[in-house]
Amino acid sequence: MHILDIPREKLEEYFIGIGEKKFKALQVFEWLYEKKEWSSDNFSNLKKEVRDKLKDDFVFSKIEIVKKEEDELTKKYLFKLEDNNHVEAVLMYHDYGRSVCISSQVGCNMGCKFCESGRLKKVRNLNTFEMVLQIMMIEEDIKERISSVVIMGIGEPLDNYDNVINFIKIINDAKGLAIGARHITLSTCGLVPKIYELANLPLQINLAISLHAPNDEIRNQVMPVNKVYNISQLMTAISDYIAQTNRRVTIEYVMLKEVNDSKEHATMLANLLRGLNVYVNLIPYNETNNIVFKKSDKSTILAFYDELKKQKINVTIRKEFGSKISAACGQLRSKEVKR
Repeated sequence: MHILDIPREKLEEYFIGIGEKKFKALQVFEWLYEKKEWSSDNFSNLKKEVRDKLKDDFVFSKIEIVKKEEDELTKKYLFKLEDNNHVEAVLMYHDYGRSVCISSQVGCNMGCKFCESGRLKKVRNLNTFEMVLQIMMIEEDIKERISSVVIMGIGEPLDNYDNVINFIKIINDAKGLAIGARHITLSTCGLVPKIYELANLPLQINLAISLHAPNDEIRNQVMPVNKVYNISQLMTAISDYIAQTNRRVTIEYVMLKEVNDSKEHATMLANLLRGLNVYVNLIPYNETNNIVFKKSDKSTILAFYDELKKQKINVTIRKEFGSKISAACGQLRSKEVKR
């Protein structure tokens, strides 16, 4: 097992299990996440037999940055994993800090028709350490701290539930990467049973729902998951999540030209969301050579925005990042696989 797979409470159980005091877990976390020390030989406040035991029981390896593309406000990283699979992450420079969008799976089985990462099917789930390392390797590269994280890259996070929850615990831990829960966003296409499960956890993270359609007819066409968990089921789960967590939910809505972007679609969306503690994030589509969908015109996006505002729905338009690089989710990996 990799040392970065384990939340602190599990590491405390490990130390108790080998006859040591549980506070040693705190010391290990400080070495790994605060001092960025990768060799247990150098954990100088632990006795040698404990350091040797750690070396015997855990892996301390890194993943490799094999490609990097960048423009003014964005850097996109392609990582090679130990089994030679590839995933990617995106660093975005905001005025409030540095944000990273990380991947949770190698490929994705959700099959959203507009999504580049869903074009290549799921190979496997990422382990917790492979998600943590995406952040740590980027911090090492830019020599700056990451202040917010979005789990919205390649893969469906709730399809890799246990590893993703461990990842959140580690990066949120004050002695881990110390990223506040309010600065962690999990994005899902709508795995309804897992949304209910997530609502029962004592996490104060942000939940984002990839809705992308105002009715079942359109959503069935662009998001196969809707044939399993339709909009009515999803809205009930969202309402329950809000009631249980007292947290506002983000509704993500990618603007696809002449598919879901008319004023009538905006009215339908407003009717669907009215009364819920949500806000809508309108996303200009990142076009790719492999997919036929096109980005809505700027005037169409603004008209959609205005209609939602008129209908008293909280709405923003996402700032576009990475227009000069392989910005669409999965695009960099897709190129590498093709090569």
